[in-house]
Amino acid sequence: MKTGISFLAVGHATSALLSISFTLCVLFDLLFPNYAMYGAWQALVPGFEWLSWKSFILGLIESYAYGWYFALIWVPVYNFFSSRQQE
Repeated sequence: MKTGISFLAVGHATSALLSISFTLCVLFDLLFPNYAMYGAWQALVPGFEWLSWKSFILGLIESYAYGWYFALIWVPVYNFFSSRQQE
């Protein structure tokens, strides 16, 4: 019986979550500029500037990559501890 979680599922799901969150935050900043948090995005996403299409696409790509980075670290660690618990 296979134990553990799917690397691909976690990678895509986490990347989609971060990309959607990035998009919603940019939309929030456009709707409510007094509460904008684009300064945080500039610190978290290298190369991000407020706001151009090139910068927005770069932010989406980097957000997606951060999701895969998370999956690359978290899934093997989770699967390791999950398999040890089964023994």
